[in-house]
Amino acid sequence: MKLQDRVAVVTGAASGMGKSIAELYAKEGAKVIVADLNLEGAEQVVAGIISNGGVAKAIQVNVAKLEDIENMIDTAVSEYGTLDILVNNAGIMDSFEPAGEITDEKWDLIFDINTKSVMRSTRKALPIFLEKGKGVIVNTASTGGLNGAHAGAAYTASKHAVVGLTKNTGFMYANKGIRCNAIAPGATATNIGASMKNISEFGSSRTRLAQGVIPRVGTPEEIAQVALFLASDDSSFVNGTVISADAGWTSAF
Repeated sequence: MKLQDRVAVVTGAASGMGKSIAELYAKEGAKVIVADLNLEGAEQVVAGIISNGGVAKAIQVNVAKLEDIENMIDTAVSEYGTLDILVNNAGIMDSFEPAGEITDEKWDLIFDINTKSVMRSTRKALPIFLEKGKGVIVNTASTGGLNGAHAGAAYTASKHAVVGLTKNTGFMYANKGIRCNAIAPGATATNIGASMKNISEFGSSRTRLAQGVIPRVGTPEEIAQVALFLASDDSSFVNGTVISADAGWTSAF
């Protein structure tokens, strides 16, 4: 198994891509902290992992709160003795608002969840990785972090920031045995749309131009396979980069 006896934290793991990543990591031998604001959903994921012979623990985490993030990493260490893999997957969408329509409150919320949480989790995990002389960070970015046509202003900017943080972290700690990479999923069948309310008619009409050339919608399980590659030794020479998993969507631009 590719992750035998490694300890992983996965945020946003009660559903969608996070759920699939947590399940696959456990199947490959990792002990997994299943972190999500939805504790009931996280516990259901853990029950499924345990029933299949895996090891996991659910924890309620609001990634917009510093104390929750720090407790999440501390729980991994107290439960399993260390941390080897951090997957920053939790995120929310905007409602396709362009710059002229976004509010300060919505901007701040999206950045707190999509971007600041990635920095905070990384910052908390790095001392553990530095002491061990090794560690892996996998961030969920987005094809919206690579161009301007897939979401509104806030989500697009937040995911561009995740890409920049990924590259900087990968470079900064490259000679410390620490790798940091990101996945940029394209259209994927998850429930992230549940966070979208009062959708901007103008913004959504503009993004339809790009949506019209989506080759197909991916599955969370397909994204999990990329996350497994990045967490495993199979990607030992891959660092500070972003892998697009979008069936070729962004190759059109």
